[in-house]
Order: sequence, then structure tokens, then C-alpha cells
Amino acid sequence: SFYKDDVRRSALLKPSGIHYLDVGTSGGIWGSERGYCMMIGGDQSSAERLDPIFATLAPGPGGIPKTVGREQMKSTADQGYLYCGPAGAGHFVKMIHNGIEYGLMQAYAEGFDILRGANSENLPVGLSYDLNLADIAEVWRRGSVISSWLLDLTAIALASDNKLDAYSGFVEDSGEGRWTIAAALEEGVSAEVLSTALYTRFRSREEHSFAEKILSAMRKGFGGHVERSAAVKMKQGL
Repeated sequence: SFYKDDVRRSALLKPSGIHYLDVGTSGGIWGSERGYCMMIGGDQSSAERLDPIFATLAPGPGGIPKTVGREQMKSTADQGYLYCGPAGAGHFVKMIHNGIEYGLMQAYAEGFDILRGANSENLPVGLSYDLNLADIAEVWRRGSVISSWLLDLTAIALASDNKLDAYSGFVEDSGEGRWTIAAALEEGVSAEVLSTALYTRFRSREEHSFAEKILSAMRKGFGGHVERSAAVKMKQGL
């Protein structure tokens, strides 16, 4: 939910003795297996009281070593959950998380779209390449500086269908990207990449490119999000 709504709800509930916590949660449909990354806002004592629950739901350190310089720091961040501050702070941090997600996804989408177009007949002789996108995604997963879970999901989608014919490229947004841009405007902070990523999703609903198919594939991979056109067909039994 919108972090400003959390602030309002917390204030309304406090006189009744109800301690409201906002918990931004990341992990998508894989969270039940991998654990959930949680960003917590609200009354700190209440958050501490629920610590055993957060610790159980969180992924834990796994095989990820502590960041250099944090060895002596006491924080639950390396367990995959964090108390971020008073009411609204948890969902504010998660909102920015999702804005960053939009930008990362857009970068992958545009990159793969350029790779796909490398065999264009408009290119000079000797400068066109018929590239295997599934193989490129796979090799980038291994030791590359752009390796990530989003790239893993892209590789899975391309391995299943190198042309992503199952996707139309209609890309939804769940609201957090818009809220992130609004926050940037309020703070006077430049956010060109995040803004462009959001506007590209708007455009995808009018015209579709391979880049939008990559975005749709990633959204389905991490969150089970179904394109609206496909969802409509499912409801109609087509």
C-alpha cells in the first residue's frame, strides 16, 4: 500500500491501542521457497516483538557473505529483513525497491531487443549477427557483472521460447513506479531512468516490441503476473 496511507492508518489506530506495522515484502511467488525479503515500518517495539516471525519468514544469510566493512555491525539486514523506521518507512523503502526493479528490467529488455535486431537487413554487410538470445542470457548468468535473479528469469523464459511468442508485450504496472516518481518530484531528485521505465510500460499498451515481451516474461517469472490480454482470454475460457 502507499506509504502515506500507512502514516494515516497508524495515526488513526494508535488511540485504540492498535500498533500498525507496514511490511514491504519482496520475493514474489518464489518467497515460499527462498524466503521473503522484508522492509518493516511502524512502532519499533512492536516490530521487535514480532522479530521471531520475521526471522522465520526471511531467507536468512544463505550463502551470501557479509559485505566487507559490515562484519561488526549488528543488524538483521543480513538475515533478509530490516526495521526501517516509523510508520510508512517499510512501504516507502519497498516502493523505491520496485522503482529500481522497473529500471533494471527495462535495461535488460532494451539490451535483448538490440541483440535481437543485430541481424537486421538494414545493417551493413559483415556487421549483422544471428545471435542466440537464450545462450547469451545463459552465459551472462555465469560470472558476468550483470548477473541477477531477473536475468535468471529471463534466461528461463528464453530457453523455453527464444522468440517469446507466448507474450504480447502488454506490460502492466502495479502503482509503485508511479509513487516512486511522485516521491522523486517531492524531493527534487532526478530519476530519469525510473521515469523512462514507467513511461515505457505505458507505451507497451499501445504498441508492442520484443523488449516488452522480455518485460512480460520477467514479470511472469517473479510474480506470476499474467498479461491482461491473456488474463481476459482465460476469464472468457478461450
